[in-house]
Amino acid sequence: MIQKFIYVILLFIVLGEVYTCHLIYKFTKKRSVVFAYLLLLVTIIASLFFYFKGSDQSKGQTAESMHVMALLLLFLLPKILISIPLFFEDMFRFTRWTSNKFIYKKIITNSRSSLLTKIVLTAAGLLTLSIIYGVFVGKYNFKVREETISFKDLPAGFDGLKVLQISDLHVGSWDNKEAIEKGIEMINAQEYDILLFTGDFVNTLATETDLWIEALQKIKTPKYGKFAVLGNHDYGEYVKWDTEAAKEANFIAIKNNIEKSGFKLLLNENVVLKNNNDSIYLLGVENWGLNFKKAGDLKKTSENVPDDAFKIVMTHDPSHWDAEIVNHQQKYQLTLSGHTHGMQFGFDIPSVLEWSPAEYIYPEWGGLYNKGHQYIYVNRGFGFHAYSGRVGIWPEITVLELKKSK
Repeated sequence: MIQKFIYVILLFIVLGEVYTCHLIYKFTKKRSVVFAYLLLLVTIIASLFFYFKGSDQSKGQTAESMHVMALLLLFLLPKILISIPLFFEDMFRFTRWTSNKFIYKKIITNSRSSLLTKIVLTAAGLLTLSIIYGVFVGKYNFKVREETISFKDLPAGFDGLKVLQISDLHVGSWDNKEAIEKGIEMINAQEYDILLFTGDFVNTLATETDLWIEALQKIKTPKYGKFAVLGNHDYGEYVKWDTEAAKEANFIAIKNNIEKSGFKLLLNENVVLKNNNDSIYLLGVENWGLNFKKAGDLKKTSENVPDDAFKIVMTHDPSHWDAEIVNHQQKYQLTLSGHTHGMQFGFDIPSVLEWSPAEYIYPEWGGLYNKGHQYIYVNRGFGFHAYSGRVGIWPEITVLELKKSK
């Protein structure tokens, strides 16, 4: 299925270049301009080929490689957007021409719609500008999102508890110290009783954190502390290692650096939060995803947790909620996840339009969801990965207020 999808995308990329050359000639009437564009195309393709061929695969995704990816998207996505509607228009024009020539025995004018061409070019231009905006502005356009969730079984002592959630830092992608410090200032400006980080501290390597530990230590520590779990990127599995020992050393260093940054790392374990005679349980599960590493052990994480206790589960991948948590014999009232990033692309206007390609992979891709009296909040991520930008799906700081309902 994935292979067929790739073939379809490649087809529309090729068609996009054909249509681009046609449109360039249509508007300039000069073959020299078309040849100049083709020369630029070959130069870009060759440069990308030699870049990826010569890049150090042991470093994984870096800020530099993600800028290259942004350039690639900038060059390809508008062409795909051009090719799809024009291709289907050409199919319609061909069918119309064939039926008129061979069935009705007449020849009609069958030119391309100038209106469609203008619409397609306008859309491609807007997409190009959006990608550029995402690289230079969008990826650090931090937004605070607030939600209030009511529970009948929330202990009275925790009525009004404010949970600040961040997720998917991907510190190896960061390239603007001033912007990150602004994001941290926004975190510290919120009122919260506990801070929970739901995984993907790095892209792959422990050394990515060297420039950022000091900044992360400035995140204020609230009443109940700062806690973290691991995401799929925190196991160092996206590069080739010379030895298993080197991979394990990197993994240990990542865990140590999370702790150095001021977080208590929970590895399939739980802690009890107390307020006078009331208590709730915080469960930190290692990464568990339907299509990713399954290091998480919900049973182990829940050891010694009373069945009737109020529980907050931290698990990086939201697919874990549907697969194990929501239908478990124990009741897990609130789950916090990240992972999806909202694919860093889409429309996210609360109560008006919320869409991302991520929804075709993850039923719970961003925001608050519930099944009965069990809730999951999926944070859209503080950082970014693969594409060095965000368009429409902005980096997120979440503040959840838990209320006791009657």
